[in-house]
Amino acid sequence: MTIVLFILPAFVLFALLVLAPIALAMYSSFFKWNGFGLFPTNFIGLDNFTRLLEDEIFLGDLWRGLILIVFSVLIQLPLSLAIALLLNQKMRGRAVYRLIFFMPYVLSEVITAVLFTMILSPERGLANDLLAFIGLEELESTFLSEPSTVMYSLFIVMTWKYFGFHMILYLAGRQSIPSELIEAAQIDGATPWKAFRHVTLPLLGPTIRITIFLSVIGTIQLFDLVYVLTGGGPVHASETMGVTMYEFGFKRFQVGYASAISVVMFLLSLVFAIGYQRFVMRRDTEGAITNMRAKR
Repeated sequence: MTIVLFILPAFVLFALLVLAPIALAMYSSFFKWNGFGLFPTNFIGLDNFTRLLEDEIFLGDLWRGLILIVFSVLIQLPLSLAIALLLNQKMRGRAVYRLIFFMPYVLSEVITAVLFTMILSPERGLANDLLAFIGLEELESTFLSEPSTVMYSLFIVMTWKYFGFHMILYLAGRQSIPSELIEAAQIDGATPWKAFRHVTLPLLGPTIRITIFLSVIGTIQLFDLVYVLTGGGPVHASETMGVTMYEFGFKRFQVGYASAISVVMFLLSLVFAIGYQRFVMRRDTEGAITNMRAKR
């Protein structure tokens, strides 16, 4: 009873703020509802989900989300790992560098978006002014207003914002590796690359798997950075599922359809999380459970 009483306040908050909204979204996704009134009444079954499969904007959201996930896993995370390994070396001022690289993550997504809106502005934007200053006027661009460049610009902003977080995780994982293992490999004749490939990288495996998990889930749920930076434009070229859900739910008052989008986002996150933990992070979780049992 004591345990139940201690858990009860947290469970009540979790039920009200997490479980109840999920249940309400699932329920309203089966209705044609404008959001007014206590509960929806016009039941339409699976029509909202059928509409999703025929909506070019939503299908484009899935494709753009996949592109951002691939870019994040193949570019952003390796960049974070490389900087973490560099800052793990003995160098003057490395604590300052760590602070500088981590600072963007502390900023909110809204502040970051407003900042880069000014930097990437076609008129008096820092990016174009810098290109003109170094004599590369031909590379000047309307970064956020051209469908051909907006996704690359968005990814650059995402990388600037989040790479410091992953860098800190990699740095912590690298510092948890005993230096004796690296020294033993070097004594046995391993080059720095082989020591990294066969010793450091495998021992960083759990951290790398965690960062991939967080990166994918974060990209699926991406909203505020995109909405403030581009609003999903131009011509839906940078729109994500979160932005589409907001547009239909709060601007067009098609709450039932927006709820269907939110349900798809939830299911994508849930299926990925369960599958990833089941097939990719299985060894990590089993190792943690084994260590806990050994300590007991």
